[in-house]
Amino acid sequence: MTYKLFLLALLAASCQSAKTGPPEKVTAMTTTTAQSTTPATTPDVQTEIATLGAGCFWCVEAIYQDLQGVLKVESGYTGGRNANPTYNEVCSGTTGHAEVIQVTFDPAIISFKEILEVFFTVHDPTTLNRQGNDVGTQYRSAIFYHSDLQKTVAEEVKLASKEIWDDPIVTEISASAPFYKAEKYHQNYYKDNPNQGYCSIVIAPKVKKFRQKWAHKLKQ
Repeated sequence: MTYKLFLLALLAASCQSAKTGPPEKVTAMTTTTAQSTTPATTPDVQTEIATLGAGCFWCVEAIYQDLQGVLKVESGYTGGRNANPTYNEVCSGTTGHAEVIQVTFDPAIISFKEILEVFFTVHDPTTLNRQGNDVGTQYRSAIFYHSDLQKTVAEEVKLASKEIWDDPIVTEISASAPFYKAEKYHQNYYKDNPNQGYCSIVIAPKVKKFRQKWAHKLKQ
């Protein structure tokens, strides 16, 4: 009985696995914009950055780490007022920051459009400032674009995603702001703590559903 109460308390205190759109509707989402080919370069490959807020960053970090063409995923905070916010400050909801992941990817392998198609199917973009039991602006659904082309793609994919959700989509689309990398223990959280209660109860089922739906896009 004590163990069951512990699990219930853990779930209530942590961000919950967001529902995804009905699998049969996912194929209905289509856009027309070509893939973006912006930001930074490295000696070997041109890369692009996507900054996404989808509730608890532990969940979406684990998902994007599995995608082909994704080179790096970092959890952090953006879109707020204070410089160098701490996790506790962000969780208070007073800084204006959102929990986000910053994804560095190779657009020759996976496009920004595909990054966003995954985004709109692995969290609930219809709940304002909320994912599951986590409530507050820090858990808002948001896309922080890094170029005019990214903004256009984000608007098109958001519009197309209406086909897979019954309720109106409330995802914020805003220009990128300073990104502050979260504390070290937040990075690679699911892979480093697979047996932790929250990881096994909340994140693992969500990752499993993602891997089934996007099997054709996973790293080998």
